[in-house]
Amino acid sequence: MTLLDVSGLEAGYGDLMIVHDVDLEVASDEMVTIIGPNGAGKSTLLKSIVGLLNIESGTVTLDGNDITGLPPEEVIYKGICHVPQTDNIFPSLTVLENLKMGAWALGESDLDADFEERVQEVYERFPVLEDRPDQKAGTLSGGQQQMVAMGAALMLDPDLLILDEPSAGLAPQLVDDMFEKISEINDAGKAVLMVEQNARRALEESDRGIVLDMGENRMEGTGSELLDSPEVAELYLGT
Repeated sequence: MTLLDVSGLEAGYGDLMIVHDVDLEVASDEMVTIIGPNGAGKSTLLKSIVGLLNIESGTVTLDGNDITGLPPEEVIYKGICHVPQTDNIFPSLTVLENLKMGAWALGESDLDADFEERVQEVYERFPVLEDRPDQKAGTLSGGQQQMVAMGAALMLDPDLLILDEPSAGLAPQLVDDMFEKISEINDAGKAVLMVEQNARRALEESDRGIVLDMGENRMEGTGSELLDSPEVAELYLGT
């Protein structure tokens, strides 16, 4: 079943349109990766979906409900959480405080009733955080900070988790661990849409991939189809 449906999206910064007539679908059980060269409009597309940028035309629907142009705080309530590439934690707050900030959209009664249970679910997903609840998030490693950011997003139990370059800046030995965590989140029932610089590794884990270039759809297919495509390999995978 289609969860996210983006149709004919034109979006950008003020009068400057970066994304041109883009179509995109994510099913409720899918992991979908957007790849493409730098400047292709990948992050712009994600920001437009979650209400951070102006949408000139086109539609965004979530589970059949039109969310086109809604502000980010309303998009969150509809069931999407977005983890940006940078500035995605509160470095001066502790790990536990970051998780509580992630749950800000819960009502007071829900927060009181469900907070501890949700924190435990995050700790089960990212055990390294359970040993550091009182550590300032800004003192953690890059990989641990990314876990805090994703954990904070998961506190709201979203239907769709949107990730922008989740492996950026991670040591090579941590990249596989990060993708395994993302796959586990998807296997647990969360749809995932991500932009990722490590295109080959992301496509290996993804159900489908979309190639964005110059702000337009160029190609689409299963992860394995795009990995096996000589054109994709030459133009977008560096081989």
